[in-house]
Amino acid sequence: MIEFLLDHDTAGDPITGMKWSRRTTAKIAMALGDFGIAVSPNTVARLLHQMGYSLRVNHKELPTSSSPDRNDQFLYIGDLRDRFRRQGHPIISVDTKKRELVGRFNNPGTRWDLTPRLVNDHDFRSDATGVAIPYGIYDLLANRGSVAVGVSHDTPAFAVHSIARWWRQEGIGRYPRSRQLLILGDAGGSNSARTRTWKTELQSQLADSLGLILTVAHYPSGASKWNPIEHRLFSEISKNWAGEPLTSYQKILNFIRSTRTQTGLSVSAHLDRRHYPTGVEPTHSQLQSLRLKPHQDLPKWNYTISPNL
Repeated sequence: MIEFLLDHDTAGDPITGMKWSRRTTAKIAMALGDFGIAVSPNTVARLLHQMGYSLRVNHKELPTSSSPDRNDQFLYIGDLRDRFRRQGHPIISVDTKKRELVGRFNNPGTRWDLTPRLVNDHDFRSDATGVAIPYGIYDLLANRGSVAVGVSHDTPAFAVHSIARWWRQEGIGRYPRSRQLLILGDAGGSNSARTRTWKTELQSQLADSLGLILTVAHYPSGASKWNPIEHRLFSEISKNWAGEPLTSYQKILNFIRSTRTQTGLSVSAHLDRRHYPTGVEPTHSQLQSLRLKPHQDLPKWNYTISPNL
């Protein structure tokens, strides 16, 4: 019965005979339950081991850089999160997931299957249908994720447009009385603490257009894995599509939308076909209209942006 369930989810090494699957033991146990077979995930793991299956993953846990203010920033972010949670204001963690080539390319990961999926032997951009740039917003209080899949470039305009759409589609419905928003992000990328365009886009697209007071806190360089979106949303998406060639945008959206956890996580996703040019710098008037107030504690990473009245 297990082999039947894993018919399309199992891969194997023809040299060693090792087999693996993208399904977790918990999901296999739930599928068996649909056939009236009550079994625990631990029993499934034992049976899979007897059948020659093995599970192998990498663990990204080694920081490549550090800052003398690292611990102080962690403590400050913790205080901000506690304050916003007590007051019932929304807290979102944002970041861009790794860019994916759309097509029959190798997708790292483990999965149970009887036959391997054939993919291209090289990852050439010219062989791709396009690129998928997933920008994620994770709502910490609601345990909900939202992902905008871009097809152009990972820019501050794309990042902030994704957050603004999330607020209009989901955030304002969950927090109708709140006009304050805490944004947690990395120190680099499209939401970099040093990028002026990120801040002017927050001003125009979120603060001015939506009337939100934005408190922004960045995790120190080399500490992106502590950003909640990494281990609460992106890791779950990666596990859900592990080992699956991402052959179309629709398939990517389906995998993101079907991501679930036992803690109740659910995820929405949409395709953003807009073109976001790179190298765009804010104009003088945009910089003049920026109502940014650095915090007294570690102002290079923490600031508040208020609407222009």
